[in-house]
Amino acid sequence: MKFEGTPSDQMPDILATGRGDAGYVFISLSKRHPEGRDAEYLEWHTMDHRPEQYRLDGIRNSLRLVSTPACRAARAASEGAFDTVDFVQTYQFASNASIPAFSELGAVLDKHGRMGIRLPSVGYLTGELMGKSAAARVVAGADVIPWRPCLGVYLVFEEGDAPAEDLIDVPGVAGVWRYRGVEGQAGFGNESVGKQMIYCYLDEDPVAAAGALGERMRQRWASGAVKGLLAAPFYAAVPFEWSRYLP
Repeated sequence: MKFEGTPSDQMPDILATGRGDAGYVFISLSKRHPEGRDAEYLEWHTMDHRPEQYRLDGIRNSLRLVSTPACRAARAASEGAFDTVDFVQTYQFASNASIPAFSELGAVLDKHGRMGIRLPSVGYLTGELMGKSAAARVVAGADVIPWRPCLGVYLVFEEGDAPAEDLIDVPGVAGVWRYRGVEGQAGFGNESVGKQMIYCYLDEDPVAAAGALGERMRQRWASGAVKGLLAAPFYAAVPFEWSRYLP
């Protein structure tokens, strides 16, 4: 579909009405359930746990991503513990000021029997927004790309720091948000420091888009300025089709 009108990012009067304040990301990485209860987990998390987070001041968005065998085969990088990642949960906040309440909410839900199923955790990453861009063809501006429906995300974790907003010229990429890893608050470790996290929001099939994106990643890493830790396509989980992207 071709969208009409001038892209928002080219119109200062549109940008003057508001830019949004989602500037902090919390990323939870996990493996598949050891007893094959992945679909059950996705249903619980999407229908119960994720909605509860929106009672928190400062939360702005959330997204559940799922890797399939085809996604895994299309990875351009998959180092160390990142190789075990099959699920990614993303929460966007205005700032890290919401994290203590986020932790407290989880503890209270657990206390009341609302967290009976878990996935094996790989770890957590936290970051501050450093850059964002949108492909002109989508018309909607970079500020709102995470709220635009997507088929999935090409997710990149790297050591080092380098711009990546030019990835919007790769077919299938609607927009890019890039975060600089920062020290996590109590309980969430310091694994993010020295890393950056890049979300390429896709409006074409993630596995199909991964070919060109993987080639761009290999070119990007050739100089050694940044090192790829994970570069992988993921599908966005589809509500009420919990098994759609499971093996």
